[in-house]
Amino acid sequence: MLYQIKQYIKFLLKSTNQHGVHSPFVYNLVTKCFYDSTNYPAYKHILNYKKELLKNKTNIKVTDLGAGSQILKHTKRHVSDMAKNAGTTYKRAKLLHRLVRYFEFDNILELGTSLGIATQAMHLAKPKANITTIEGCPNISEFTIKNFEKHILKEHSRNINFINDNFDNAIKNLKSKTFDLIFFDGNHQKEATLQYFETLIETAHNDSVFIFDDIYWSKSMTEAWETIKHHPKVTVTIDTFFWGFVFFRKEQVKEHFVIRV
Repeated sequence: MLYQIKQYIKFLLKSTNQHGVHSPFVYNLVTKCFYDSTNYPAYKHILNYKKELLKNKTNIKVTDLGAGSQILKHTKRHVSDMAKNAGTTYKRAKLLHRLVRYFEFDNILELGTSLGIATQAMHLAKPKANITTIEGCPNISEFTIKNFEKHILKEHSRNINFINDNFDNAIKNLKSKTFDLIFFDGNHQKEATLQYFETLIETAHNDSVFIFDDIYWSKSMTEAWETIKHHPKVTVTIDTFFWGFVFFRKEQVKEHFVIRV
């Protein structure tokens, strides 16, 4: 936690808003998506889903295949505690929703379904988009699938493919060969993050976007982020502290931005 506090202070000193951005692509992304103040109807559904999870006292035996939680240390956890301490925040879920709307992604991969908060936000942004979401813990996966069937999945439920497996196996067996968006939100270890990045970069095209969650989770995660930033296929990167954005646009000069969101 001390590491994160120190890094956040550094972030605040380095970060800027749209006024410090000279790239038209990034400027438009920041002003039209990051800072979009539209109150989209889906926000109400995202908030209600989050509230339902925060009230849910179901006890789940959790199998942590990644770095685990920095707060929840018990293997048996209440859904409400997981939603509060480990689930995607309402603010980030809204941003993810706006991102899918802005770029109109058709093919999405999520590493780390968890309780499905991010999955729902992306699905509501473009219901016809194909979402493949992977969860390593069988009990969390079972809960989330049943919860989606009860509360969310309607007309386009067939477009969400839930996979319960460890990431290594699931990635090897992916049916899609290209993804427009990959959300890395399930393993906060340096070696695993870099391994998944190196493997999945083969599925990226010029307009693909990779998002890495918790790039300041630990010193080693920040080291992984630094390695990703300098990869030869990566052009533009954006550090928002809680997420790291990666772009592969060949028409862009290699540049890094630190943006307050």
